[in-house]
Amino acid sequence: MNTLGVFTLRACAGLLGCRTGTCVRSLRSCHGITVAQIDEEVAKLLELKAQLGGDDGKHQFVLKTAKGTRDYNPKQMAIRERVFNTIVSSFKRHGAETIDTPVFELKETLTGKYGEDSKLIYDLKDQGGELLSLRYDLTVPFARYLAMNKITNIKRYHIAKVYRRDNPAMTRGRYREFYQCDFDIAGQYDPMIPDAECLKIVHEILSELDLGEFRIKVNDRRILDGMFAVCGVPDDKFRTICSTVDKLDKMSWEDVKNEMVKEKGLSEEAADQIGEYVSMQGGMDLAERLLQDQKMSQSKQACAGLTDMKLLFSYLQLFQVTDKVVFDLSLARGLDYYTGIIYEAVLTQAGVVPAPVSSEAQNGAAEESVSVGSVAGGGRYDGLVGMFDPKGRKVPCVGVSIGIERVFSIMEQKAEASAEKVRTTEVQVMVASAQKNLLEERLKLTSELWNGGIKAEVMYKKNPKLLSQLQHCEDSGIPLVAILGEQELKDGVVKLRTVATREEVDVSRADLIEEIRKRTSEV
Repeated sequence: MNTLGVFTLRACAGLLGCRTGTCVRSLRSCHGITVAQIDEEVAKLLELKAQLGGDDGKHQFVLKTAKGTRDYNPKQMAIRERVFNTIVSSFKRHGAETIDTPVFELKETLTGKYGEDSKLIYDLKDQGGELLSLRYDLTVPFARYLAMNKITNIKRYHIAKVYRRDNPAMTRGRYREFYQCDFDIAGQYDPMIPDAECLKIVHEILSELDLGEFRIKVNDRRILDGMFAVCGVPDDKFRTICSTVDKLDKMSWEDVKNEMVKEKGLSEEAADQIGEYVSMQGGMDLAERLLQDQKMSQSKQACAGLTDMKLLFSYLQLFQVTDKVVFDLSLARGLDYYTGIIYEAVLTQAGVVPAPVSSEAQNGAAEESVSVGSVAGGGRYDGLVGMFDPKGRKVPCVGVSIGIERVFSIMEQKAEASAEKVRTTEVQVMVASAQKNLLEERLKLTSELWNGGIKAEVMYKKNPKLLSQLQHCEDSGIPLVAILGEQELKDGVVKLRTVATREEVDVSRADLIEEIRKRTSEV
C-alpha cells in the first residue's frame, strides 16, 4: 500500500469512531447512498484497518461474523424456537422419527447431485487422505444413510445446518450457513399417497405459523421432460434447460428465453414452444386438458406424470388443501435428483411475494423490508438411494424441506412491526424478599421450587430492594413473584403476587408448587 493510501485509510479509519445515526442520515441525504451501502463501506474500512494495524503497530482484530452468517440474540432465538416447535410438532403428528448425520461428507458423496448448483459446495482441505465437503442439503446425506444401513422403509425428519457458497442476501433470509427442516418418506408405496401427505404438512405448517397468504406450486419432472421432448429440446440439454426454467421466479420470460437460446444453444422455435407451456397454471382440470393436448399426449413420460397429477389432486381434495395448491408448469426446481412430483411454497401477500431483485435494490432500501423467495420445497427422488447402493437397489423417496431462515426473517420482522414483547426465558416465578437478611430463606424456597419442577429465579444479591426484584419481573415477563418476609415465614405461607394485576394472595408453603402450576398454565 502506498503512502497516500495509508494516509487516506488512517483518515477514514479515524472517522469510524464518530459515525452516528446523524452522520449516516447526513451521508444519505448528501450522497444519495443507503445505510446498507454505508455499512458495507465501513466493513471494508475495518478490514483494511485490521490489515494495517493500529498506531502502535499491533495487529487489530475486526469483530464481525463471516459473510453470509449471523449471530442470534435471545429475542431472536425465542422466535426461532417457537418456529422449530411448530414444525417439529407437525412432523411428529405425522409419525416421523428423527436421525442425525455428520456436518461434512466425502466429497464424492455430494458430487454430481445438484446440477449447476454443485459450484456452491464448500470443499474442505485434505485431512489425512479424505477429500471432504460441507453438506449442501440434508437429502443427499439421508440417501447415503439409507444405502449404507440398508434401510428400505422409514419416515424421518431432520433439522440441522447446511452450507452453501452462495451470494448471500441477509435481509431476504438467504445465508451461507442455515438450518433446513426436512421431512421424508422412504419406501415402496402406492402412487401419490405419501406425496399428498408431504403437501398436507407444508399446508399445515405455513397455516400454523400464520405467515400470511401462501400458494403451493406443484409440477412433475416427467411432465417437464415430456414437455422438453415434444418442444424439440435435445436429450443432453434437458437438465441445463430445466435449470434455466427454474429461474422464472426471479427473471422475466424474455431473460429466461435469452439464456436458453444465446447461452444454452437452444433453437428459438423450441424456446417459444416451451414459453407457451410454462405460462399454464391450474388444477386437476389442467392435467386433464394436457392429457388431450396434441403434443403432450405423444409423450408417454408426460402422460404418466399427468395421470399421477390428477390422482394427487384427488387426494389433496380429501386432505382439504386444494385451495392453496396450483399445478404450475413453470416450476422446475433445478436439483438433478428429482424424478417425479416437485413442489414449492411461496408467500403471496403484499411485500413478501418473490420478485426479480436488481443489484441496486439488493444494496438499497428495498432490502430493508421483508422480501423472501420460496419458504418450502421438495419432491420425489426415486433414484438417489440407488446411486449409493453397490447393487443399485432403489428406495423410492419423497420429501419436503421448510426454509426456516426465510420463515424466521418474516417472523422477526412481524414481531418488530407489532412491537410484540417476546419472552426470552420460561421462568414462572421470581423468589423475592421484602426485608433484609433473608438470602438463605430465598435460596431454600428456590431449591424447593426447582425440585418440584418449577422454573424459578432468584436475584444474586444478599439484600436486593423489592422494587428492583419486581422491576426485573416486569422487564423479563415473569408472571409471578413469591415474596418472603418475617411474617410469612412465621405463618408458613408465601405471598404470591401476580405481576400483571399486582394482586397478592397468601399461599401455604405446602400448596405453593401446585398453585404456581395452576396459575402459569392459564398464562
